[in-house]
Amino acid sequence: MFPELARFTDVALFLLRAMVGIVFVTSGWSHMRHSEERSKSIEMSRGFTMFLGAAEFLGGLGIIAGVFTQLAAIGLILVMLGAIQKKIVRWHTGFWGEKSSGWHYDLLFVVMNLVILTTNGGRYVLLK
Repeated sequence: MFPELARFTDVALFLLRAMVGIVFVTSGWSHMRHSEERSKSIEMSRGFTMFLGAAEFLGGLGIIAGVFTQLAAIGLILVMLGAIQKKIVRWHTGFWGEKSSGWHYDLLFVVMNLVILTTNGGRYVLLK
């Protein structure tokens, strides 16, 4: 219907990468900075929580900067699939959950990272 909008695809992909990256960088930073509290909240060891935080932080930076974008997207997809698994199997959280804590949020990030993975984040990347 609006084929002329295709010229903005790379800008849209960059904005998508920026948003996804900001969420993961801030989440990862929180996991590392408050690892003791976060480990209790997610029912994981402090060491694993630190590892998870570092993975989110570095993956988010890679997505934003466009450095090994596809590898970063794969890593973040795995993180989110782990979160979905925990919510469904361990916590028995529904799709919407209570107080918007369902796994719909995590699934959105899986799909956004799939777009980044399959497009390599568009033209505005530093390293492919």
